[in-house]
Amino acid sequence: MKILLIGNLSDTIVLFREKLIRELIKKNITVYTLTMDSNQENFNIIASYGAKPDSYSFSRSGTNPFSDIWDTYKLNKKIKKIKPDVVLSFFPKPVIYGSLAAKIAGVKKIFSLLEGLGFCYTNNSSPISLKRKILKCIQTMLYRISLPLCNKVFFLNKDDFNDLIIDNKITIKNYEIIGGIGVNLEEYSYKQPKIDKIHFGMVSRLLVEKGIREFVLAASQVKKKFPEVEFSIAGAIDDNPGGITEDEIKKWESEGVVKFLGQVSNVKSYLSNISVFVLPSYREGVPRSTQEAMAIGLPIITTNVPGCRDTIINMVNGIMIPPFDIQSLADAMVFFIQNPQSITIMGRESRIIAEKKFNEIEAANKLLKLII
Repeated sequence: MKILLIGNLSDTIVLFREKLIRELIKKNITVYTLTMDSNQENFNIIASYGAKPDSYSFSRSGTNPFSDIWDTYKLNKKIKKIKPDVVLSFFPKPVIYGSLAAKIAGVKKIFSLLEGLGFCYTNNSSPISLKRKILKCIQTMLYRISLPLCNKVFFLNKDDFNDLIIDNKITIKNYEIIGGIGVNLEEYSYKQPKIDKIHFGMVSRLLVEKGIREFVLAASQVKKKFPEVEFSIAGAIDDNPGGITEDEIKKWESEGVVKFLGQVSNVKSYLSNISVFVLPSYREGVPRSTQEAMAIGLPIITTNVPGCRDTIINMVNGIMIPPFDIQSLADAMVFFIQNPQSITIMGRESRIIAEKKFNEIEAANKLLKLII
């Protein structure tokens, strides 16, 4: 049997698909991966799992329909050459065009995994621009074409299913809510959070929709009252439409409140050296970064929005706040500063929840059974 995984970038295969690939290989299934880049270092890592990595041509954020049609044709040719029995696509563009290309190529079993709905479906604190409304209409139309081609569509949370499928009256053959993709609970083992010098941290791409601005503004407010407290963000600049600009980051860096670390090579080490994990996002699938933070034993401050609310029990393993609310975020930070014992207590609860809900072995085996 041959299975083809179609994603956007090779680093997402390395970060999120290792366990699934290894479990498939154990069953003597030949695994191929296609991504929009050809990063040789990542390809070598993917090959070490036992898979066969390759690239395909597609712009991650481009909106030229003629280019996308041509790229779909070329992707179809690649799929025909591989002759997979099963195709599993993930992330919006691969889901839309990968499903279409697989159907044209005559693949019998086509699956899509939507790990969040992305920029177009994420509410913002400011009014929705005309451009964004148009992009959302186009993307919905494309989902209306591609998702009915799939044998089954997987969602990480129920909100995504309701907002995309029910609200837009999209007809699909079947679906399943599978929850978070999980983390390696042995690698991300419990470590009591540091409370001698409190440090609030984020792991996130530098996107407006991740709540980066809210984090910086809340941190600035808290820093005035508690100058000894530290704040940092680990994550890279992103070329998506909602990306934070380099000029804005330089301005924040000059203020000296939040440290911008860029993309860190060892997320576990970073998480082990902060006290409280913060993700004031506007919408998620089920955020992997929060799952990792919970596994390590950190309390969480996150928003009451799709995906994020699936990671928290308010005042048990953290504090849930409204989206876009800088004051509520600052108040939550102050709570942990003034009640450091809660960092330890809620951090233990995070680990307990992670063990119950976010074991990557169980998550990979669940998905494996659904696609083979």
